[in-house]
Amino acid sequence: MDTQMTKSMLVFSGSVNPELAQEIAQELGIELGKVKLEKFANGEIYAKYEESVRGHDVFLVQSVAGVTIGSCMDVNDALMEVLIMADAAKRASARSITAVLAHYGYARQDRKAAPREPITAKLVADLLQVAGIDRVITLDLHASQIEGYFDIPVNNLSGMPVLIDAIKKKGFDPAELCIVSPDVGRAKEAKKMSSLMGTDLAIMHKDRPGHNKAEITALIGDVTGKICILNDDMVDTAGSACAAAKTLLDKGAKRVLMTSTHPVLSGPAFDRIKESCIEQLIVCNTIPVDPEKAEKSRIKVVSVAPLLARAIHEVYVCGSVASLFN
Repeated sequence: MDTQMTKSMLVFSGSVNPELAQEIAQELGIELGKVKLEKFANGEIYAKYEESVRGHDVFLVQSVAGVTIGSCMDVNDALMEVLIMADAAKRASARSITAVLAHYGYARQDRKAAPREPITAKLVADLLQVAGIDRVITLDLHASQIEGYFDIPVNNLSGMPVLIDAIKKKGFDPAELCIVSPDVGRAKEAKKMSSLMGTDLAIMHKDRPGHNKAEITALIGDVTGKICILNDDMVDTAGSACAAAKTLLDKGAKRVLMTSTHPVLSGPAFDRIKESCIEQLIVCNTIPVDPEKAEKSRIKVVSVAPLLARAIHEVYVCGSVASLFN
């Protein structure tokens, strides 16, 4: 009997960011796939697909991050959940498995900065591949060299166009703006942003005496009378962001705003931002943010669902993901 193999797309959501997954599905014009995610009494994670995935291209939407709203998962549970979902899909004969990791956790440890330290970004890459994942789609990796830790395709998209659109809607005169990199490592991205917007550029130097601690030691560039836009890939406890904003005002800046792709926002972050001189923090919805806390802390959230949906579509139809960078 002749049979015709048909290719179809199935998108499933992990527990961390179901709202983003639902937005992506709407952009694609499909329904989210049905998957049962539970925990045993001892905390072990259970996953079961409630529809057939045999022969389908499966896309798993997850953020490897801790959240205190909704599912209240920590970063380790988030990672284990996507690994278990991938294993279940592989054993159910999925045609391909793509992990759509809006936020790639453990990326900050991308090298050995001191003796006897791990390289967790590489460890996570190995775990994803062993679990059966064939491709990773992600946003603004902490360091671009993390792509090289994989032996499978990685599409590292940029949230910059979404953030730039949010700034442009404010109607600022580009001549008044100055894009500021909070450290030397972010200088390349800040330069790209300033070039796209036609603004000035400044670079700060930051020392870290310990984890989640930062000291601003130098500023390269003139920010006098400027509306400064700090640009970073993530905001965690917000200590360095608030210190950078204060330094800019001390150096003569007129106003300070900030953009960041990943709102990790741990511990005292909301209170620090609320009490800081940062006029507004614009972030992407790669990690869920409590709306009430966001409003009180002058945080504006913009969606990357259309960007991720386009990337998923291009992968599915064997199109060009590179077109999303133009």
